[in-house]
Amino acid sequence: MQTAALARLALSLAVPALGACAIIPDTPMVGQEAASQGTPIAIGQSAWVGDAIVTPLALVEDSRCAAGTQCVWEGRLVVSTRITSTHWQQTVPLALGEPYRVMSREFVLASADPTKNAGQEIPPGAYRFAFTAGQ
Repeated sequence: MQTAALARLALSLAVPALGACAIIPDTPMVGQEAASQGTPIAIGQSAWVGDAIVTPLALVEDSRCAAGTQCVWEGRLVVSTRITSTHWQQTVPLALGEPYRVMSREFVLASADPTKNAGQEIPPGAYRFAFTAGQ
């Protein structure tokens, strides 16, 4: 009888303590709501791509050939991008159209707007990038 009373006492002390615990979901935290995959986003905004969140941090290179011109090399666009998922985060330079594999996942910088025009500088805030999960 005394053992049962001690067990009830221990349980009554443990239950309030458990009630004070917070369950924190095992997902990445962001300062704003993330857009869905394929939605064009600006530098500093975030989008879900599969089970990860991608955030373009800075334009690294935009050497694309301007619209309406002939180029020997088509150039490329590279964006420093943070990829955040459960238990890991990585910042990588993603090149337009080139798949990037990490942690059994593939990410693609699928599009970048605006297109480049001859003689016109594009301010970094004008860019919009769309990311997708690779195959």
